[in-house]
Amino acid sequence: MHDTKQQKQRIGGRLSLVALGLVLLQAAPGMAQAKKNETSYSDFIRQIKNEEVREVNLLPNQNLARYTLKSQPSNAPPQEVRLFNQDVQLTRLLRNKNVNFTYAPEEAGNPVVSILLHLLLGFFLLSLLLMFLRRASNAPGGPGQILNFGKSRARFQMEAQTGICFDDVAGIEEAKEELQEVVTFLKQPEKFTAVGARIPKGVLLVGPPGTGKTLLAKAIAGEASVPFFSISGSEFVEMFVGVGASRVRDLFKKAKENAPCLVFIDEIDAVGRQRGTGIGGGNDEREQTLNQLLTEMDGFEGNTGVIIIAATNRPDVLDSALLRPGRFDRQVIVDLPTYNGRLGILEVHARTKKLAPEISLEAIARRTPGFSGAALANLLNEAAILTARRRKECITDQEILDAIDRVTIGLTLTPLLDSKKKWVIAYHEVGHALLMTLLKNADPLDKVTIIPRSGGIGGFAKSIIKDEDLDSGLRSRSWLMDRITIALGGRASEVEVFGDAEVTNGASGDVQYVADLAREMVTKLGMSDLGNMALELDGDREVFLGRDWGSRSDYSEEMAVKIDQQVRQIVMRCYEEARRVIREHRPVMEKLVEVLLEKETIEGEDFRAIVEQYKQQTKKQPALSASSAMAVSYTEESLELPLQ
Repeated sequence: MHDTKQQKQRIGGRLSLVALGLVLLQAAPGMAQAKKNETSYSDFIRQIKNEEVREVNLLPNQNLARYTLKSQPSNAPPQEVRLFNQDVQLTRLLRNKNVNFTYAPEEAGNPVVSILLHLLLGFFLLSLLLMFLRRASNAPGGPGQILNFGKSRARFQMEAQTGICFDDVAGIEEAKEELQEVVTFLKQPEKFTAVGARIPKGVLLVGPPGTGKTLLAKAIAGEASVPFFSISGSEFVEMFVGVGASRVRDLFKKAKENAPCLVFIDEIDAVGRQRGTGIGGGNDEREQTLNQLLTEMDGFEGNTGVIIIAATNRPDVLDSALLRPGRFDRQVIVDLPTYNGRLGILEVHARTKKLAPEISLEAIARRTPGFSGAALANLLNEAAILTARRRKECITDQEILDAIDRVTIGLTLTPLLDSKKKWVIAYHEVGHALLMTLLKNADPLDKVTIIPRSGGIGGFAKSIIKDEDLDSGLRSRSWLMDRITIALGGRASEVEVFGDAEVTNGASGDVQYVADLAREMVTKLGMSDLGNMALELDGDREVFLGRDWGSRSDYSEEMAVKIDQQVRQIVMRCYEEARRVIREHRPVMEKLVEVLLEKETIEGEDFRAIVEQYKQQTKKQPALSASSAMAVSYTEESLELPLQ
């Protein structure tokens, strides 16, 4: 095809050269003759005035005059001179000097050469037009693609060279074990068919975003070394009804021709949503595409040797006919990695990173519960970027810690100057951190800081969730109550130090979180005096699913009043507990605020050491009276003074 284009360009260039040559050949004699007999206009006027001119032949269309002199013989070639447009003075001068002059029409050139020249020029322009139209029709989305509109857009590889195998996938060992059989099915299908086992037609990978579903599909293709088709669910759906179904048919036709093979459909929820649901009806194009997909996966014609692997993070919206055995025989859960999984993922991604010898991947894995594989990869990448920005040779612990904060909290901003705002934020965050340290059922404190972050965060106190609690997903009532108490610790600290009139809006996010958690305890978890019953559903009734639309309320108005009372009771009980703990530990709180204002960040171990030291000192000293414990007063003027 490349040679054909070059040949067309070569022919077009030759034609243009021929046309130019003909033009030059036609014009060459006249140019040579004109150059030989051409006279200047001033000499022509002078000769007329001197009565040397015999006769003049004017050619107005060419702005040219041919004349002969009296001194020339009659058979001599005429002289030529260039004239100005509509030269009236020249004709007047000729009449005054009694010079014979005539007007002659424009001389016509050779008619044969003129016709050939115009034909060649038209042919050349037509060739350029055809070349342009052919190129536009072959472009993506051009008019020449209209016959391929219903063709599949799947990326096809005869030998799947993804460059990824199971050794490159870590943290999801259970899913890898289940998918090992798929590789065996593709490599040695006779091993299973000999004993009557049926090769599964589909495997559905389900899990949160970033857990490695697409990476698993690439690893299967790399391990099996079979033809591999890859397509996204959104590529089936178009504006016109029937195009998606046509693409499904074309995809499975190609897959059958190359069986055994693997077909990977990413984000299948884009085409596999429930049919006939939602207000105002469903999307006809999507439903027709799904119907064709269901027929191809388990219709009258079998798909021997074709295995479909699909990935989604929304299994709740998929059509039930798509999930039944015979289509997607297996559903593999790809969940967030545990501690060992995070450690394995970090080891995989650390291969290409230059880490300092003192860095412990085990410590990083302990500090990152709830991180997905993609989040861990992004964490190490952010640490590498910070290392390059700081002009260091290798990644150190400080870059790792800063990268964790940047991924979870936000970008670090310029620290605040000494002011009342900085003091208020310090007391607020120490209130949270102190309750994390003192309450029995609270998660341990990771760090507390008053360095601002992007998104309007003036400071934060972050805890570390225990892996066993994260894996089990079980939360006790005492943990939830302590969680509410910790969230109210910032507001309680402001009230205890500055008074009710000086509280700020810094606790707006805390009180919203408290309201949601307390209502969930009452209405969904049955952790109140109203009894062990759920008064509200899960709250995920999307309108497009059309579930229970227009149904009655879950509870009466009298029950709504009781729910509000129970929520208020829980919140006020936790708030009073937070104020009591802060009031009893006011001296250590002042010490922690001083340290935080000086260092701007206190790690969890250092924070707990200060609190433990205070506890040891209070055991040795006699108890103070309430009046002596509250002898120190804090005014607005004293808060504005910097630390000494």
